[in-house]
Amino acid sequence: MGGFNTSFGEGFILVGFSDWPQLETFLFAFILIFYCLTLFSNTTIIALSRLDLRLHTPMYFFLSHLSFLDLCFTTSTVPQLLINLRGFDRTITYGGCVAQLYIYLALGSTECMLLVVMAFDRYVAVCRPLHYMTIMHPCLCHTLAISSWVGGFVNSMIQTSLVMTMPLCGRQLNHFFCEMPVFLKLACEDPGGTEAKMFLARVIVVALPAALILGSYAHIAQAVLKIKSTAGRRKAFGTCGSHLLVVFLFYGSAIYTYLQPIHIYSEKEGKFVALFYTIITPILNPLIYTLRNKDVKGALWKVLRRGRDSG
Repeated sequence: MGGFNTSFGEGFILVGFSDWPQLETFLFAFILIFYCLTLFSNTTIIALSRLDLRLHTPMYFFLSHLSFLDLCFTTSTVPQLLINLRGFDRTITYGGCVAQLYIYLALGSTECMLLVVMAFDRYVAVCRPLHYMTIMHPCLCHTLAISSWVGGFVNSMIQTSLVMTMPLCGRQLNHFFCEMPVFLKLACEDPGGTEAKMFLARVIVVALPAALILGSYAHIAQAVLKIKSTAGRRKAFGTCGSHLLVVFLFYGSAIYTYLQPIHIYSEKEGKFVALFYTIITPILNPLIYTLRNKDVKGALWKVLRRGRDSG
């Protein structure tokens, strides 16, 4: 096939996990269960953040945005994957593939930026506690959240436009959804340094935010070590540790997928790494943030008691 611009009606074939047919039934059940749990857990976080006044703080405002992102992020790929695993239809239209690529990149880029915002929130909470509510004013919180969304969708528009100009050889995508590295592997050639431009964009969206987060946590660690109280130090580490764990999980898989040279990118390994950050990470985020969080657990029990009493 000559390229996106000449192949509108042909569409693509998603190979998925057809190389391992013995795994498909297991993967279907596993992914369906995790997808349902992801929908339930992230929806619960969003609902609690709105229902309980104790959670009307900048931290939970950004956490509800992260939960909504995870809901959309996993939904952009999982339904297509479940259909693929049942073997009903392994094809995807040109328009569907471009839409999936654009939405997936937009949501992933937005999460990269939102995690930076959440790191800034934790930096202010630990390093400037007396000025926290003054600095993290609702107006600033909304501005930072909106900027993350807008930045993510603008980045996706740029990268998707670059992909659409590349001539592609073949219709088979060795993946379970329309992901960027698979398109680069399918490219016949790279006129005008398209791959280099896209790599630069990914460095700005993935590597730069990761560096900013690590820098903020270096300052947080210095501030925490100055706290004389053991209880205060433990509380500060507990507050920031959950966010840092989410950062490592998300950025670790993103750096592996998007920042390694395309000529050494393994499509088979890439599929299983993609399973991790599209299926596992979205359900781990609410668990990591809530398992040791007394405020969230208290809000959940309050809602459950209210429902039981009204019943």
